[in-house]
Amino acid sequence: MPLRDHFRPPLSRERHWEALHAAWAASIADALNRVLPAGCFAEALTHAGASAEIDVATFEELTPSDGAGGVAVAPVVWAPLAPLATVSAVFADDFEVRVCSGRGRPNLVATVKLVSPANKDRPAARQAFATKCAGYLHAGVSLIVFDVVTDRLATLHHLILDQIGASDGRLPKDPSLFAAAYRPVRRADRSEVDVWAEPLAVGDQLPKLPLWLDAATALPVDAEATYTDACIRRRIA
Repeated sequence: MPLRDHFRPPLSRERHWEALHAAWAASIADALNRVLPAGCFAEALTHAGASAEIDVATFEELTPSDGAGGVAVAPVVWAPLAPLATVSAVFADDFEVRVCSGRGRPNLVATVKLVSPANKDRPAARQAFATKCAGYLHAGVSLIVFDVVTDRLATLHHLILDQIGASDGRLPKDPSLFAAAYRPVRRADRSEVDVWAEPLAVGDQLPKLPLWLDAATALPVDAEATYTDACIRRRIA
């Protein structure tokens, strides 16, 4: 199925792009789980807004009894000093597929990210997205990025390259839409990132890109097949 414009009318009035992104991420994860080697698994994670949090149970009301006839003891409440400052921050939306290996505590080896409008909305958001992608690469995690957001103009691929200090691998004419794969690898005494990238446009067939599990093993991520599956599941003609 050729790439549709999910972010501008008429389709944006008929379907929510978030539903498509969630279905697409799930389709990519399902496709990977059918071919991943034993001990590896893929999970689709979608979250809009702040994604780092620790939940602590709180008391909605103080119970007058401890259930054994005694008097309940109120929890100790600590009141910290006022903060030095409250500053603006940008929390990147997450529409991604993570591939992990190992038993017990999973080890992240690869990730596929679907760009959201918020990722391209303003300079700080774009920088936050590029920094997060660069962080994966610096940690040795291979990466694929699909950017099909048509209503924001920015070339996130080039910002990612800027973050890792790369001068090669750039696309002509600063395309706003793109698909790219990045493979961090050690060769002799050099740390390098292999880059596969191509511009996209509405009406294009989506490419197949390599997702590297280690220095020698790559799996194909078929964007066209998974995107078509997601559109069918969301009844997008």
